[in-house]
Amino acid sequence: MKTALLFPGQAAQFVGMGAEIKESDEAARNLINRADDILGYNLSEIMFNGPEERLTETIYTQPAVFIHSLLIYYRDRNKCRPVAVAGHSLGEISACVAADVFSFEEGLTLVQKRAESMQRACDQNPGTMAAILGMEDAAVEEICNQIEGVVPANYNCPGQLVISGTKEGIEKALEQCREQGARRALEISVGGAFHSPLMLPALEDFKEAIAAVKINDARILVYQNVDAKYHIDGEEIRNNLVDQVINPVRWTASIQNMIEDGISSYVEVGGKGRILQGMLRKISREIEVVFWQEK
Repeated sequence: MKTALLFPGQAAQFVGMGAEIKESDEAARNLINRADDILGYNLSEIMFNGPEERLTETIYTQPAVFIHSLLIYYRDRNKCRPVAVAGHSLGEISACVAADVFSFEEGLTLVQKRAESMQRACDQNPGTMAAILGMEDAAVEEICNQIEGVVPANYNCPGQLVISGTKEGIEKALEQCREQGARRALEISVGGAFHSPLMLPALEDFKEAIAAVKINDARILVYQNVDAKYHIDGEEIRNNLVDQVINPVRWTASIQNMIEDGISSYVEVGGKGRILQGMLRKISREIEVVFWQEK
């Protein structure tokens, strides 16, 4: 069977992440210490002990999830020979490390810059996100088209679309989605309107950061969020990583394209709660999905 590795994004964090693997694996311990040195502060202390409110801040969440995913990947990578990788939002940078597009150190530097620039964009352009469950994508898109400042952000799986925008716009969209029969329509506790034009202030900073990184052609296929297609060329991957900041995550289409390309086995690497597994089960019941976790 052809196998793909999948890397989670924000919402995969939990207090205690990395603590157990650090105690049992010397290579993981060295990687965590190196990460703290690169970041210039002890993120590991926040990962291990919280508090949860601090860990969920964008500037800490993004590097924490990246580090945790790569800890699990480096420990378990000999379990299979993947032909492809993909990552949900932030997870795309983790996927690029696994595909040897750039190193762990370069990836962590990019994640730190991404998190800091997105946090500044959140402060400059306050916004939020909401999950709409039980509606067709087209119906949700139509509502977004009618409300200024609201756009589709994450196409997670059939019947689950996350929207992003101004707080006022999201409130209007939630009301309309409920009126049109959404099974659930609820605001998500996030720091801002990710994957929307409100993130434009983050674009130039991140573009500058990734321009400074040496990008290699991928060793295996990298399916990217912006177009749901696989890429190998390093420059294409670079450009798509930048575009992802203000464009929607096309996760449903990415998985569907993988399935059409003959990939029938999937591994969710790190995180908690098998978030990506749940999405994949709603996309197809015919595929095999496993979870590489810390314990």
